[in-house]
Amino acid sequence: MLNFLIIIKSKHWNRRRKRVTKIINQILNKKEYFNFENKHIYNFNFILMNDLLIKKYNKKYKKNNKPTDVLTFVTSLDKKTNLQEKFCDIMISAETIFKNAKDLNINFYDHLTHIFVHSLLHVKGYNHKNKKEYLIMKNKEIKILKSLDINNPYIN
Repeated sequence: MLNFLIIIKSKHWNRRRKRVTKIINQILNKKEYFNFENKHIYNFNFILMNDLLIKKYNKKYKKNNKPTDVLTFVTSLDKKTNLQEKFCDIMISAETIFKNAKDLNINFYDHLTHIFVHSLLHVKGYNHKNKKEYLIMKNKEIKILKSLDINNPYIN
């Protein structure tokens, strides 16, 4: 089961909420690409914020004193019924997404979609700590984005 909640912590997101909700629904409808387990309940909190706030969390939890596009945190809880519940906080900064989309010369919403896909792959355990993991995750992102009619973001 996949549940999500959108939490807005910045004025940058209010006018984008409807479109963001649509994008999240489109991505979660591609659940076969993510291999979300049927015995798991996923609770996603998409926390939409600005650079100032995400910088604070990045410093506190990642020891990195700068804004970033996305932070993903996952906590698991085993239930007595053989179900596992995952609580996933996905924090996204509008300002960094906008800046990066502009630098890459791509559409804001296409880049945002890519960042959502990227964070959901982290939820599933994908990483990019070394070249091999990076390539696996990158290829998975490209495949999912293609299914959403979004061009390969790694080609400039």
